[in-house]
Amino acid sequence: MNDREKLLEKYAAKVYKNRKDHILQLAEGDEDPSIAANTRTIPGVMTARGCCYAGCKGVVVGPLKDVCVITHGPVGCGFYSWGTRRNKARPDEHAEKNFLPYCFSTDMQESDIVFGGEKKLEKAIEEAMQLFSPACIMICSTCPIGLIGDDVQAVAQRTEEKYGIKAIGYSCEGYKGVSQSAGHHIANNGLMRYVIGTGDKAPAKTFSVNILGEYNIGGDGWEEERILKRCGIEVVTMFTGDASYAALKSAHLAQLNLVMCHRSINYIAEMMKTKYGTDWLKVNFVGVGATCQSLREIAAYFNDAALSARVEEVIADELSAICGDMEYYKSRLAGKTAGIFSGGSRSHHYQTLLRDLGMNTVIAGYEFAHRDDYEGRGVIPQIKEDADSKNIETITVERDLEQYRAFYSEDELAALCAEIEIDTYAGMICDMDAGDVIVDDYNALETDELIRTVKPDIFFSGIKDKFSVQKAGVSSRQIHSYDYSGPYSGFRGAVNFGRDVTMSLFCNAWSYVTPPWKHEPTLVGSYGGR
Repeated sequence: MNDREKLLEKYAAKVYKNRKDHILQLAEGDEDPSIAANTRTIPGVMTARGCCYAGCKGVVVGPLKDVCVITHGPVGCGFYSWGTRRNKARPDEHAEKNFLPYCFSTDMQESDIVFGGEKKLEKAIEEAMQLFSPACIMICSTCPIGLIGDDVQAVAQRTEEKYGIKAIGYSCEGYKGVSQSAGHHIANNGLMRYVIGTGDKAPAKTFSVNILGEYNIGGDGWEEERILKRCGIEVVTMFTGDASYAALKSAHLAQLNLVMCHRSINYIAEMMKTKYGTDWLKVNFVGVGATCQSLREIAAYFNDAALSARVEEVIADELSAICGDMEYYKSRLAGKTAGIFSGGSRSHHYQTLLRDLGMNTVIAGYEFAHRDDYEGRGVIPQIKEDADSKNIETITVERDLEQYRAFYSEDELAALCAEIEIDTYAGMICDMDAGDVIVDDYNALETDELIRTVKPDIFFSGIKDKFSVQKAGVSSRQIHSYDYSGPYSGFRGAVNFGRDVTMSLFCNAWSYVTPPWKHEPTLVGSYGGR
């Protein structure tokens, strides 16, 4: 009985039927492994997923520094999406203001739910304009708003007419879709429809890119931007870490899109390709080898000898600066095993960094992925649209005849695709080994059982299961917010990651603690009577 079968035997028949296709253990010679994804979690199962609102506000639009993003709903929703992610930002030439330290919410109360909250929302917008004077306001709906029918789009339109600014309403109620993935899609639609393409500030340098799906957790985006600038490549904007509304408006003028988090931003990548002719390249700046490969592929795309030479110079210089530290951490970590569960593409990205440190990933999975995140975009035609998918608007864009500017002709692009993968993604599974366990939409029981049977030395996941894993005696680190560390991207980030993992594994205090309930009863009593 393999690890997958041991895990599934814990379930009753109904749950077994639901979960069996979401759990995969790779076998030798398995050419086309398939996994179920993006389906509803069984009520009562303790999943680690977030909601549609969390994907829209908490992930995609929340990091915009010069935008007043108002949560229209209870204050707890706003606080949850504001206080749990470490999106760093600082004022710059595009945005003198930085609103990230603030949590904006209409704080809907019971009476507001009964009588409607549009007037309260408009009052909140009036206060925001008086206090902060933002260039853009975005409104994100939570569950109660969809239930009572407040029209946030109408409020946004009235806001534009009254104040002369851009205002966007997102109907991203938490219950839509099956996870936060639905919120990513809704946010992508809004940015594409109302923001991207409305600016005209052209890049200053010869080579320019956007970094899509980079939310600057712990300063990751700044480290990536530093390396690209050393190579002579201008970052027009990030989507949306340390990004501004002003910069996003001119994102369509960049020559190439670099996609970090495939799941949260692939919609914009595809739509910009159709509308503006902007190719996209799936990159990974997490890991030393992965960063080197991504930089070389970017240089290959631009096909410039001077740029390629400069990239090699930067790589050599960066490697020389970190080689001693990386060798030391590898000497401490070689042979260790890891489990990793996250959202976006991180469960894939961090496996490359763990390999740089001599570690093996034996368990991996995503919270809210679709099949193409696991199996690659080649399976997209096979994915059947269900009722949950139809609940999320899919917008159609057409070629902009005035602003369409493809970098290559179709024939040139086809020739280049023989060297590097452009406008596609191969997925996570192809980089994993026989015997590895892959779990989609993992839950508390599966986490506990996999730790008990597979016995990874360290477990990377989110805050919801971090402490239960630690108390089981296994080192645990947050891969969503880095436990207040970082950056982990790029060359310097790899050293930070090695330091933190080494610290966790060799200072694992919980492994020396035996919980009292393991050797004595937690409840003592007696009962009597007839």
